[in-house]
Amino acid sequence: MHDDIESFDRFDRAILTTLASEGRISITELARRIGLSKSPTQARLRRLEELRVIRGYRAILDPIQLGLDHVAFVEVRLTDTREAALAAFNAGVAKIPEIEQAHLIAGNFDYLLKVRVADMPAYRRVLAEKISTLPHVSATSTYVAMQAVKEDGFADVT
Repeated sequence: MHDDIESFDRFDRAILTTLASEGRISITELARRIGLSKSPTQARLRRLEELRVIRGYRAILDPIQLGLDHVAFVEVRLTDTREAALAAFNAGVAKIPEIEQAHLIAGNFDYLLKVRVADMPAYRRVLAEKISTLPHVSATSTYVAMQAVKEDGFADVT
């Protein structure tokens, strides 16, 4: 499958940490920063990509600038949690673009969804017409985010 993060040396971890915050850095600059020449840096980068430790590169969009400044977290309880029911729910979630994240939870509910939309009326439509109609949904609870304190994910694997 893939190497355990503990088996990565300081160069691998430096590559990952740098790319997590600066995905468009040139290979020459990356090599300079981690203290290796260009060829070994390229080989390590290719290996990390092949292992799918680095899953891809993309632009990080500002949702506020795009008018998507309403975030709600939704607890979802299902009527059935057997594998087929979970698979059906997961497939439905994947088709709803407003759901930014979905996590199966061990706790008092089954899933936690992060939903991002323009405003409360848009959220109410997504909840009523999309989330509540997903397979096996029995109940939802909504928590509206007042402010994002940290959303950048992780950038230090050292």
